[in-house]
Amino acid sequence: MLLDVTLGKDSMSIDIEDPFHADIDLLSEKIKEFTVSRNVSLDDIDVRGLIPKMIRGIAGCEGGCPANALDFVDRGFRNFELKYIEGGILSAKVDIETGKSLQLRMFPEF
Repeated sequence: MLLDVTLGKDSMSIDIEDPFHADIDLLSEKIKEFTVSRNVSLDDIDVRGLIPKMIRGIAGCEGGCPANALDFVDRGFRNFELKYIEGGILSAKVDIETGKSLQLRMFPEF
């Protein structure tokens, strides 16, 4: 599974080798380091809470894909704008105080 993080025009990718045992703290820390290096604070943005829900939306397809992803998008998550993109991709976008937006896109490995 691949997590693509975009802040304004900058982006980075993080490989999630085992989505069923993902280190959410490490993933959150990498995203925080990325944004802090661009003078953006994520203090009011719950990225740590979002990531496991995105993983479950893609990897937790016991009920049939893309049902879990679509349910997650329908329920929403805090102030993120969620979208399901054809092919099992989940996107979460949030505007931040600097006038930029932070976007996380998670891609399945199938």
